[in-house]
Amino acid sequence: MTKPLLEVADLRTQFESEEGVIRAVNGVSFTVDEGRVLGIVGESGCGKSVTALSIMRLIDPPGRVTSGRALFHDDGSERDLLALPQVALEDILGNRISMIFQDPLTSLNPVLTVGYQIMEPLRVHRRMPARKARDEAARLLGRVGIPGERLDDYPHQFSGGMRQRVMIAMAVACRPKLLIADEPTTALDVTTQAQILNLLRELKRELGTSVVIITHDLGVIAQLADRVAVMYAGRIVEDAPVAEIFDAPRHPYTRALVASIPRLNEWHERLPTIEGAPPHLRDERRGCAFEPRCASRVPRCAQERPPLVELSAGHPAPAGSPGKSRHERAKDGRDAPRNNRADQKLYHPARVFRRKEG
Repeated sequence: MTKPLLEVADLRTQFESEEGVIRAVNGVSFTVDEGRVLGIVGESGCGKSVTALSIMRLIDPPGRVTSGRALFHDDGSERDLLALPQVALEDILGNRISMIFQDPLTSLNPVLTVGYQIMEPLRVHRRMPARKARDEAARLLGRVGIPGERLDDYPHQFSGGMRQRVMIAMAVACRPKLLIADEPTTALDVTTQAQILNLLRELKRELGTSVVIITHDLGVIAQLADRVAVMYAGRIVEDAPVAEIFDAPRHPYTRALVASIPRLNEWHERLPTIEGAPPHLRDERRGCAFEPRCASRVPRCAQERPPLVELSAGHPAPAGSPGKSRHERAKDGRDAPRNNRADQKLYHPARVFRRKEG
């Protein structure tokens, strides 16, 4: 049985503005188990990145974390990251917990060489001598597919994908227990995205690192995550193993996200879309935040927010979600998951001149 590494409970972060209080994160709770990958998915502006920055204590004024806990279990101890003194926190961040930030172009210091920036956590946290730290930085660069000879180059001399690799090398330099990756494949071409995901997968396997990956791309989630937390308007609306999110989504928002994934065998059909736009996080709704956009809403949805309940083992979802999941119907012999990737084979007919083969 896996043990929890990070337990986040009732996390709330808000920003003061002239128009009012923006509740960017509004009561978020989740658990990251040792050696596992948690995916946090949702539309832009739903609070994913603010959640990560809140855990790392990187929210600057006018933003502030107003409540919650982030319990980090390490070496037999339990520490609340949100309550630790700054000195104790600095010993953890960049060492036991690292983060790959969303934009490597602005996250890397443009006036320092990449070698210096990779060496820095090694010098600070591991007290490595300069020569040994430089050798380790060269090894780390090679591990992420960049020649060690480029230690003395500056960030502007690298492509977007290579800068992302440099960020990964920095993040794993001290072999962290937890790695938070905020949109690590955004703005990268498909080939580079695949390389970055393969690299994260290999590093997780080699180091035993737990990963929180934040993205709006369900394809990334399907490839990397063990478990998925779906966010909407600053809240987690569903939390389940990755197979259940794709095979048996319960919340209407999750179902709408999954339905919008392009499928090869439905190329001639119009993709379903989610009408409207997410609510402004300044507005505190009485009912379900997704109600104005939901195709299956009822009058009750505008008046009250359904609490998360355990609909099946390890699958919290809103009370009132559809009855049996696809997995539960499969046990009864009436249905089967359509996305069982372990034994699934796909055959795609191809046209050779005017003949259809396969």
